[in-house]
Amino acid sequence: MPSIAPELSLRLIWPNLSQPLRLAALRGKPVLLLFGCASSAWTRQRLDDLTQLQRRHGAGLHVAAILVPRFDFERDPRSIEQLQIEQSLTYPIGLDATWTAWQQFGISAWPTVLIIDRDGCLRHHVIGDGPVGALDALVQSMIGDGSDTMHADDVPLSTTIAMPQTPLCFPTALAASDSLLYIADTGHHRILECDHAGNILREFGCGRPGLLDGPAGVAAFRRPQGLALQRDALFVADTGNHALRRIDLRSGDTETRLGGGRRGHGQGAGSGIALLDQPCGLQASINRLYIAMTGENVICSYDQVSNTLELVAGSGHLSVGDGTGVAASFAQPAALALRQDVLYVCDAVGSAIRAVYLRDGRVQTLLGESAFEFGRVDGARETARVQYPCAIALDPREPVLWILDTGNDRLCSLRLGGGVLSTHELPQPLHGPAGLACSEHAVWIANTGAHTLLHLDTRDGTLRTVPVGE
Repeated sequence: MPSIAPELSLRLIWPNLSQPLRLAALRGKPVLLLFGCASSAWTRQRLDDLTQLQRRHGAGLHVAAILVPRFDFERDPRSIEQLQIEQSLTYPIGLDATWTAWQQFGISAWPTVLIIDRDGCLRHHVIGDGPVGALDALVQSMIGDGSDTMHADDVPLSTTIAMPQTPLCFPTALAASDSLLYIADTGHHRILECDHAGNILREFGCGRPGLLDGPAGVAAFRRPQGLALQRDALFVADTGNHALRRIDLRSGDTETRLGGGRRGHGQGAGSGIALLDQPCGLQASINRLYIAMTGENVICSYDQVSNTLELVAGSGHLSVGDGTGVAASFAQPAALALRQDVLYVCDAVGSAIRAVYLRDGRVQTLLGESAFEFGRVDGARETARVQYPCAIALDPREPVLWILDTGNDRLCSLRLGGGVLSTHELPQPLHGPAGLACSEHAVWIANTGAHTLLHLDTRDGTLRTVPVGE
């Protein structure tokens, strides 16, 4: 016999509702209630799934989400606002900073979707990020004949967040050459080509989320979060579309090389066959591209000649585990850097920096401990700690790996070959930085939460804001 779902605690924070959400006000229609985590790629996929179901079933369904923090920085309600803007979410999202609702509903894993019937009874727990079709079938069975009507005491569940009126909106990935800089303007669903002074030379993407190939102003992206330059091409990890895109820098045309809007496992042949799962970090070498598959927790290699994708390392299990090939494991790899035959991996949820030795596929943890060990500690690699790092870049002049310690809003450097982790003190604070690139005597920082681009001169330590598009 199904039981009545408990009422939502008044301790939850609903940043964009005038009053706390109450389940009692939603009686008369089925409710999809997601419990997730802002830093989780699997949660982000479920948020997309809920948007799809909301559009499909319209007024016959209520949708809401509650985010429970894995990391300390996720207790800030601004993380919810960023998610809503980036993913164009129109349903209410609450913050359970004290894990009150998590315990109240007996949740055990991110993400979990609860399906509550029109009488307020809890009918299903759906754990994980399985196929949206299976979730849709459960919803359809709850909606029945679609004869539900709005109750007089229903609360409006459509909520919108104002897009920041800035040239950049949550910029993430960067790629730099001697004279040019490419920016993944993630919140605007486009790629910018700029000179080093910040003047916009070209825009790739129409600025609306979608999956469309073609000329610069016609092509459409959805939350691009990875860039890699290779001769006359710019590769784009089109994360929201689960796709790998290629921009021809001579013509400006965009084409899809892998994926096509649906998520799936990455091994196999090219366009239309190989399915990707939230590709994020990219790194180019000769005729080859390495991809950090955030949603699948693996590192893959894309052969541009044969148009095929192969697994380099990773079991798919979310953890920080060393080993060779599939015996190793990653925890949401987000960024890559390559020097000779060593591929460095920024393991975001693992709060770790890893090294993949490409000759034999061996994986070694350079910094970090596990998916639940994080902090802010400089010093020797064995004891140093970071929190949810999202970007790395190799210094072109020294054996130094620059790291954006995103959860701690700081820039760090790790001296390779057994060196220590050090905080690089900056004259102004960072806010959720998630993009990094290096050029001669320069470190470029996407100060994501502040919608700005920063330039650090490594010779004299000066930091300036690059006025992109101003």
